[in-house]
Amino acid sequence: MNEWTREEAEKTYNISTWGEGYFDISPEGDLVVKPSPEAKSINIREVVEEMRSQGVSLPAVIRFHDILRSQVRKINQSFSEVIKEANYNGKYCGVYPVKVNQMREVVEEIVDAGEEFNFGLEAGSKPELLSVLAYNTNPEAITVLNGYKDEDYLSLALLGRQLGRKIIIVIEKFSELPKLLKLSQEYQVKPLIGLRGKMSLKSRGRWAKSTGDRAKFGLSTSEMIRAVELMEEYGLKDCIKLFHFHIGSQISDIRTFKEAITEGARVFTQLHKLGCQLEYFDAGGGLGIDYDGSRSSSDSSVNYTLNEYVADIVYGLKQICDIENVPHPNIVTESGRAITAHHSLVITNVVDKISVTQPNFDTKVNDNEHMLIKNMREMHSWVIGEDNFQEIYNEAIQIKEQTLSAFNLGVISLKDRAVIETLYWQIMEGIMNFSEMLEFVPESLSELDNKLAPQYLCNFSVFQSAADHWAIDQLLPVVPISRLNEKPDANCSIADITCDSDGIIGKFINRDGITPTMAIHHLKEDEEYLVGLFLTGAYQDVMGDMHNLFGRLHEVHVYGDNDDPQGFYIEEIIKGNTASGVLSTMQYNPEYMAQKMKKNVSKIVSEGKIPPRLGVKWVDFYEDCLTSYTYLKN
Repeated sequence: MNEWTREEAEKTYNISTWGEGYFDISPEGDLVVKPSPEAKSINIREVVEEMRSQGVSLPAVIRFHDILRSQVRKINQSFSEVIKEANYNGKYCGVYPVKVNQMREVVEEIVDAGEEFNFGLEAGSKPELLSVLAYNTNPEAITVLNGYKDEDYLSLALLGRQLGRKIIIVIEKFSELPKLLKLSQEYQVKPLIGLRGKMSLKSRGRWAKSTGDRAKFGLSTSEMIRAVELMEEYGLKDCIKLFHFHIGSQISDIRTFKEAITEGARVFTQLHKLGCQLEYFDAGGGLGIDYDGSRSSSDSSVNYTLNEYVADIVYGLKQICDIENVPHPNIVTESGRAITAHHSLVITNVVDKISVTQPNFDTKVNDNEHMLIKNMREMHSWVIGEDNFQEIYNEAIQIKEQTLSAFNLGVISLKDRAVIETLYWQIMEGIMNFSEMLEFVPESLSELDNKLAPQYLCNFSVFQSAADHWAIDQLLPVVPISRLNEKPDANCSIADITCDSDGIIGKFINRDGITPTMAIHHLKEDEEYLVGLFLTGAYQDVMGDMHNLFGRLHEVHVYGDNDDPQGFYIEEIIKGNTASGVLSTMQYNPEYMAQKMKKNVSKIVSEGKIPPRLGVKWVDFYEDCLTSYTYLKN
């Protein structure tokens, strides 16, 4: 790659750290996916070309299902190895929480990949339980039911027990238990019950407020004891099979897990001594991923590896069980983010550039120019050097401020203002370029690069495809998918096509940490520029909204195939929303709308305002728009 190496590109975008070995750069400068160690690399640009040949336009979600399978294997194998190494007597019985990504194809893939490990599912609502009952048919895999429950939810769970499934109903609130016992007697079904403890431990990170004594879910210690006593009254104490706690999502600091396992293990052993025949210890979710590649305890990173996380659970639980002379339980975790995040990405195309600088605007000298224009022109003519760059900067800012006042007072025209502002931004650009050669940059100039950076307008909606970035400032890696063999020659932020000023991505990951702009290439007139948003497989698919009625994106499901010349094939295409689809969701009637428009057009045709042929064309165009993709054509 000559002066710009693959290593330089990887460092610029932190690919090797957040990518977990799944993403790399080809010698040609294209971003590639390596879904498993034995698989060929899959060129993302070639996937886009294949999509388009099958009629799929951008933006689109690309799912690499082999990565899902790989992550399921990774977490199960890691627990298996550590359990063997530690001489731990229990098994690992993991479950996937479907709330992380409820898409049928994702759940099916995880269930299939987890079959050999008896990997189960977790549900937190009635609709999720309906799906889990249909898809978690492995009699050896457990199903964990969380969330608040009414009689229908509890009855569905008992139906699952009658089907012979290992369905464990976790009591989140004490009032659920009498309802369950009543229904159990009515249906004559013996339930499997879990007790969720409200841990006193206060978690760290973005979701810390959902933990501790005021946590939304879980039983206090006194409520757990009452629950055990009530079960004993009904002669069903042997039905208490699981102890569960949850300390939040995306736990960034390994110390949180260490402390939680200690407290959780103590509660577990005490419940066992109260006579509960517990078989499962459910450490909940929280296993994070390194979104920014910093390997730190920041909210968007983790300071631990998967193996360290597993070892802390296994060895921490074993130590306390051995001290208390309690049998080792089977270990359950509910790690959804770590399984799904890497498999999905959003591909979009840059459709335009928004810039404060206007190099093509005519700023030539005119007779009788206002003094403000002359003053700014003089600053523009100076050669920027080490002795005067600060002076030019200060003078230009002052003239710009005077210009705004003069314009508001009606002293100068709109064209005068445009000339002054164009010259101003050209001066700022010159100062910025000069400052890059300085060893020390004054604080007043440090933000100049960000102020001058253009926005690349991309064909997608942040609210649909990167909801967490907008809502909670979650960092997502953003990387060009080609030209990575060229040194980036520009910095930019990303703007979406929604008519909302919040529709931007203004935090990026690079070698220097988190910055408001990303390194990118200048656009070429004859070449499409594609950008990928990565690690979108967890929550983004199910939390996207209908802002501006853009709706869901096209989806493409990709599998690796070493016998294929390109190393992959597209297994399934799921078309995104059409305009009529999203309008119907919002209670509009597209058929009625089309009829109304036809009447409106017929009226102006009958009035002689447009010819009949053009009227027909407009009606056809309106109806075609109703049935087309909601995003910009490309």
